[in-house]
Amino acid sequence: MTHQIQVHDKKFVPYLNTEQLNEQITRIASEINRDYVDKKPLFIVILNGAFMFASDLFKKLDIEAEICFIKLASYKGVKSTGKVITAIGLDAELYDRDVIIVEDIVDTGKTLSQFLPQLSHHHPKSLKIAALLHKPEALQYDIKIDYLGFVIPNKFVLGYGLDYDGLGRNIDCIYQLIE
Repeated sequence: MTHQIQVHDKKFVPYLNTEQLNEQITRIASEINRDYVDKKPLFIVILNGAFMFASDLFKKLDIEAEICFIKLASYKGVKSTGKVITAIGLDAELYDRDVIIVEDIVDTGKTLSQFLPQLSHHHPKSLKIAALLHKPEALQYDIKIDYLGFVIPNKFVLGYGLDYDGLGRNIDCIYQLIE
């Protein structure tokens, strides 16, 4: 990781480096490999933020697995809008499937609180959540994360798929906003 960076009008400092990310993703993949032996789970990746996490996680899986993508959004700038928008819908059959949702970050939990009931209507065999980051201080909904990389403070982060108004997703580590 390098020093402080600027994205749009905000300054960020290094927070999680690539080695830390890789170590936790390897651990999560090992747990999933153990829990899904002789099963073929379907991973539903929530775009845009989770694409890098999902890619690295999927490469570390030894089990048979399928992957699909859905686009949900609730952020504008550095704050949640409080509204969840579905931009790309789900096109996979979920009935009697083991499903793992892949999320970049769970903060308020609003996105998942609105998405999980929609998935439950499709009667999956099981439904689990894998999240790279979690901000328990910000959580407003009862969301259980089954596979978690990091618990972080309630500060805005970007990089490794997470953005600030469209920029910063391509950074290979995670930076935290200087406030």
